[in-house]
Amino acid sequence: MKNYKLSLIAVACAAAFAPLQLFAATDGQNNTSNDVDTITVVGSKPQLVLDSSTATKSDMTLMQTPAPVVVVSSELIKEQGATDLQDILRNISGVTQAGNNYGIGDNLVIRGLGVNYTYDGMYGGAGLGNVFNPTRSLTNVESVEVLKGPATGLYGMGSAGGIINLIEKKPQFTPSHSVDAEVGQWNTRSVAVDTTAGITDDLAYRLVAKTARSDGYRNVGQDRDEIYGSLKYLITEDQDIVVSAAYVKDAIKVDSIGDPVRIYHAASANGKPAGEATAADLMPGFANLTPAQQQQLMDTMSNNDGLKPHNIGDANLVSPMAKANEGEELRLKLSHTINFTDDLFLNQQVQYRDYQSGFVRQTGAYNYVYFKKNKAPRAPLIENDVLYPFAARRQEYRKVDAHEKSWQYFADLHYHFDLGSISNELLLNANFEDRNIRLKQSSIYDADKVIKDRATGNVTYQGRLPYIYDINNPNWGSGSFEDYDPLVTSNYEKGVKAWGVGVQHVGYLGYGFTSRVGVAFNQVAQTYQHFGVDPRYRKSAAKPTPEADTKDNGMTYNIGLSYMPIDDLSFFVNHAKGRTAYSMTGSIKGDGEDRKDSESISYDVGMRVKGFDDQVLASLVLFDTRRTNLRYANPDYEDGVSGPDVAKHFYDGEERTQGVELDVNAVIGEQWRMNVNGLYQEARDRKNPNSKSFDTLQKGVPRVAAGAWVTYAAEWFSLQNPLNVSLGGQYVGERSVAAASFGIPDAYLPSYTVVDTGVSYGQDNWLLQLNVNNLFNERYYSKAMFAGGMPGEERNATLKMSYKL
Repeated sequence: MKNYKLSLIAVACAAAFAPLQLFAATDGQNNTSNDVDTITVVGSKPQLVLDSSTATKSDMTLMQTPAPVVVVSSELIKEQGATDLQDILRNISGVTQAGNNYGIGDNLVIRGLGVNYTYDGMYGGAGLGNVFNPTRSLTNVESVEVLKGPATGLYGMGSAGGIINLIEKKPQFTPSHSVDAEVGQWNTRSVAVDTTAGITDDLAYRLVAKTARSDGYRNVGQDRDEIYGSLKYLITEDQDIVVSAAYVKDAIKVDSIGDPVRIYHAASANGKPAGEATAADLMPGFANLTPAQQQQLMDTMSNNDGLKPHNIGDANLVSPMAKANEGEELRLKLSHTINFTDDLFLNQQVQYRDYQSGFVRQTGAYNYVYFKKNKAPRAPLIENDVLYPFAARRQEYRKVDAHEKSWQYFADLHYHFDLGSISNELLLNANFEDRNIRLKQSSIYDADKVIKDRATGNVTYQGRLPYIYDINNPNWGSGSFEDYDPLVTSNYEKGVKAWGVGVQHVGYLGYGFTSRVGVAFNQVAQTYQHFGVDPRYRKSAAKPTPEADTKDNGMTYNIGLSYMPIDDLSFFVNHAKGRTAYSMTGSIKGDGEDRKDSESISYDVGMRVKGFDDQVLASLVLFDTRRTNLRYANPDYEDGVSGPDVAKHFYDGEERTQGVELDVNAVIGEQWRMNVNGLYQEARDRKNPNSKSFDTLQKGVPRVAAGAWVTYAAEWFSLQNPLNVSLGGQYVGERSVAAASFGIPDAYLPSYTVVDTGVSYGQDNWLLQLNVNNLFNERYYSKAMFAGGMPGEERNATLKMSYKL
């Protein structure tokens, strides 16, 4: 990383200054009409976004689009000082953090369901249950568009929640060169360059590079080096190609636990909260404790135990044996567009993506206070007659090495024609995707992990990790991961190939009506090769197995209609069905039977309102989104104990989210810019297909969330240019982190409100910007972990200087 950092800085500096000499002759040149990409310039006037091609791949405006779409503009990203995808969630209704994501990369949900990540519509990694995951930078991102609900017909194999499409920066013929430098708390610093210009009348380039370092809040730091290069060549006036490459190397520390919930089960103690329970309530679980030890433990108990995370302050439970998630990503893409006539054009894209990831993370640090089902040694820890009330038990560390390769091809043929008084758009599309994942995982445990041979009863494995005696001030084991007798617990290669063909018709019917009907045929084929695990871990899976495969196909569709009684008001309905692989990392067989791939269904009813001469756009959407054909663990199954008559998994479960979303964006006059959004949703599971009710809350998904960001261009202090002053807030309601099997069926993360602010001033070629996050220094939990919560950052500031050459 150090060598690469130095080389990247050299490249960045060269890229920043070389264009001044190499491409000076291009200033003021007359560009062809094909150069229609947007140029982002420091100090340019923001505009309200009224169009998006993500939802329909058509020319419909947002007012005409019969689908829920949210666009985050480049101006909003810059004002908030956002550097990665997770920084802009406040701007999008329905997009929240997923539960139980172990702190690895982007693990987001839309309406409580899975997400597809794409760059200009092409696969951007993760999704579909991946346990390794990049954190997506915004360095080369112009804007972000979110389509909610399935879109298999347009984007191929996808997730039920929707698509987060990152629009990347493109080559421009008009010269533009900028340098950014940023410093902040926790030793945060970065340098970036962005340069673009025409090399000849027909060839333009863009080069974007950045190096960034941060020790991070709670010492959960990250390093990232990235470089993006692209060339645009105008073959003719009606035909062009864009070749692009992206290389990202990062190392992001993983906190899989955050603040853990102390395991206390009120139902085991006569229903009393932990702070009110007596020794009599806690019998017989206290029977192995002396009266003095009973009192010692009760003195540590509070009413938050079993319900909310235990605050361990600014410390963390990331062991020195843990290893940062070191990711390395390479993306190569070729895009070709040809206009056969004014009404007929073809766009083709082909992409190769290679992503490698490796890390060691701690997955457990459970502090048992009281649960009557506990059996020694998982009751409160006693060693040499000493009680350790804050000891962490059932620790596990996992070492993961994963390598994913993918090819993807899209072809979209657009045809515009008139039929009588109706204007029509016809889209014919074809797509192919081939993903391959090789994953190997090893684990080490503390002494709570005991594996016995079922036939002889002999112990074949016992964990060697030392217990953590106090989660508030942890003692760590010495040495490395390999010193603690790791077991190979996962070892496989999985492939997914999907293809589809589809047709979409958009009709501008007159009288304010616009229709959209799409039908596609999709096929998803999966292969799974198991290479064997440690026989001490699972004897039945110790040997490699023959490759298993399954194939599923069927029709997907979308139907939508919008109605604009007046130019500033529209109503729409939308219904869509999609198909995806049910998991990219799970076995494709369950209990000896293949099963269908996941299907997703969405219903949307909404309205949009414009106002103040197209300076305000608001949308309100009622939705019902579902994903079916899922696998869930059978709570009655116990590994190594249950007989063959007890199924390990249920199949054909279902996830469903119903709710309402509000999004408002405004650019009013020269002075005011505003983004406001809100969400209410019920995200629930039906884990038993025989049940008629959805009685399990989706972990980590809030019922209520809202965000706001307001910027005022203040003409104060007789400055040459306005001073931009921004204020924003984000509210996230309670989120479940319940784990009934651990004795905390009612655990949750409390709601929070965080306020951020920013100030920027620029003139001529420079811009200075200060952002202060968590202005009032509230302690809160930004992510739901397994039986815990990830503390959000305390108050912090970053200062950024931008200079346009």
